[in-house]
Amino acid sequence: MQQEIKEVAGEKAQGFIEWIQEIFSYSLVNLGESKLTVGLILTLIISFIVLFIITEWIRRLLVHKVLTRYQIDSGTRSSIGMIVKYVLILAGVFSILQTNGVDLSAFGILAGALGVGIGFGLQNITNNFISGLIILFEQPIKVGDRIEVGDVSGDVIRISARSTTIVTNDNITIIVPNSQFIDSPVINWSHNDRNIRFNFPVGVAYKEDPEKIKSILIEAAKENSGVLNTPAPDVLFDSYGDNSINFILRVWSSEYINRPTVLKSQLYYAIFKKFGEQGIEIPFPQRDLHLKSGFEKLEN
Repeated sequence: MQQEIKEVAGEKAQGFIEWIQEIFSYSLVNLGESKLTVGLILTLIISFIVLFIITEWIRRLLVHKVLTRYQIDSGTRSSIGMIVKYVLILAGVFSILQTNGVDLSAFGILAGALGVGIGFGLQNITNNFISGLIILFEQPIKVGDRIEVGDVSGDVIRISARSTTIVTNDNITIIVPNSQFIDSPVINWSHNDRNIRFNFPVGVAYKEDPEKIKSILIEAAKENSGVLNTPAPDVLFDSYGDNSINFILRVWSSEYINRPTVLKSQLYYAIFKKFGEQGIEIPFPQRDLHLKSGFEKLEN
C-alpha cells in the first residue's frame, strides 16, 4: 500500500515538473532565430536585476573607496562612477543576451522601430539622456557645485541619466531635466574653485569722510570669520547718489558660497553697529518743496 502511494506521489511530482517545464518552454514570440520563452524571459529579468545591483555596488565602491585615495573632488568622482556604471550595464546587457542565445541581429529591426518611436514621442527622454551623458563627460556641472539655472538656485547632489537633483537653501529638492543645462545659460558658482567675491553696497551721508568709511568697512569685513584674508577685502567709491555717497564693499568667501544673504546680513549688522559707535550718518531720501503760488489768496 505504501509503495503504491509513493508511486502515485512520484507520478504527480513528475507530472508537475513536466507541467512547469512546458510553461517555461512555451514560446511567446520569435526574435530572429531565437524563441523568447517564458523561462528565457524570467532568466533575462533576473539577470538584468542582478546586473543593475552589481553595477550600482561597483559604482559606490569606486566612488567612495577607490577614488577617495586620490586627489579628485567629489563631483569628478561621481561622474566617473556613473560613466563606469553605464559602460558596465551596456556590456552586461549584450553579454547576458549572447549567453542566453538571443539573436542580436534581430535587434536591428527593434532599433528601427525604436527610432520611429523616438521620432514621435520620446524626443524629450532621448534629449535628456544624451544631455546627461554630455554633462558627465564634459562636466560643466558636478555633484557639489553651487549653480543657478532659470529660477532654480541650489547645490547639485545627484546627476542621473535623465535629470539632475538640486537642493535649495530651504532644503527643497528640485528635479531639473538634463537638457535644461545644455540649452539654457547656467551659472556655476564653484566651477573652478569655491572662492567667490561678493559685492555689498553701502551708502552714507555726504558730510562723511570717504577714507574713514573705507577703513570702517574693511575693519568690519576682517572681523567676520567667513571672509577670506586672501584676497583681502576692499572698498570701491561707487557713485554720488541723490542723497548719499555710495560705496561697494567687496569680500571673498568660500564658506558662504551657498548662503550669500547670511554673510550680507552679518556684515550689515556689524557695519550698522560701527557706524553708530563712530557717529556715521546713514542718509534717508530728502525732498525740498518750493510752493510759489496759491498763498496770496489765503493771506487775503
